[in-house]
Amino acid sequence: MVKAVVLGAAGGIGQPLSLLLKNNPSVTELSLYDIVNTPGVAADLSHISTPAKVVGYLPPDDGLKKALTGADIVVIPAGVPRKPGMTRDDLFKINAGIVRDLATGIATTAPKAFVLVISNPVNSTVPIVVEVFKKHGVFDPKRIFGVTTLDVVRASTFVAEVHGDLGKAPTVVVPVIGGHSGIVPLLSQSSHPLPSGFAQESLEALTYRIQFGGDEVVKAKDGAGSATLSMAYAGVEFTNKIIRAVKGEKGIVAPSFVHLSADKNGGEALKKEIGRDLDYFSAPIELGPEGVVAIKSLGKVTDYEAGLIKTAVPELAINIEKGVSFIDSSKL
Repeated sequence: MVKAVVLGAAGGIGQPLSLLLKNNPSVTELSLYDIVNTPGVAADLSHISTPAKVVGYLPPDDGLKKALTGADIVVIPAGVPRKPGMTRDDLFKINAGIVRDLATGIATTAPKAFVLVISNPVNSTVPIVVEVFKKHGVFDPKRIFGVTTLDVVRASTFVAEVHGDLGKAPTVVVPVIGGHSGIVPLLSQSSHPLPSGFAQESLEALTYRIQFGGDEVVKAKDGAGSATLSMAYAGVEFTNKIIRAVKGEKGIVAPSFVHLSADKNGGEALKKEIGRDLDYFSAPIELGPEGVVAIKSLGKVTDYEAGLIKTAVPELAINIEKGVSFIDSSKL
């Protein structure tokens, strides 16, 4: 019995994400919340012949509390997408308050749920959720995740394209570390190594494409939207891994942006690898029934990748502090 909740379920990511969750036979209850349209989205999805019972809630009449009651997994795609000319800072100013209020609802109604944060900028919104949980005395670092899976999905697809065979895409595994900005794909560790003689210039172009794939989508949509369908797919990929781990499957590893206290020994070792005492980082995480089982080592990286990590870390530190400071200055 798994109750999944989608907060922001009527949006560009929320609707396809909810559809894909409805398609998971392990989900027995699907609870949808947004400020508009969720009853209609829920009615539409409820006709699909899979086990999940679907209910949609709106803010009036304690809708958020009702949506969250009994939740096992909460996925948060709520917020506005990034538009042309909009910086991540612009995005933060809008989405920070949305995430804070939703996190307050989770902390007070479903504090033991696994919380999967998609709302951008993830490097700042995950610390917002954590700080809200701390203020309510319910913080468990093993159960709060920043979803960076889209970067992993893009890396798999683009490496398969380099090999000239998209049929390989589902089996290509590339660790992508850092955060959802400050993205560092460890292409040297790809399960399908890049072709011998792959030029440094081509490596840098491939790395850039993985890092800034979202801009490619925004441009292709001519400013009318961002990566919604691929983000929904990636969000459900990670959610399904959480569900499989909760149900007892062993050995599931996926990168995620987490509080490094989730695994004290692994977290301390990772800080030494990156050369800075950060509280958060996206690294390969082993999942289990209680959430984070272990934070894995980055392994052997090339000089080029080490340079990318060194560049990414200061930006990550700024983004993390931005989320913490936002809650410090908020009245909860």
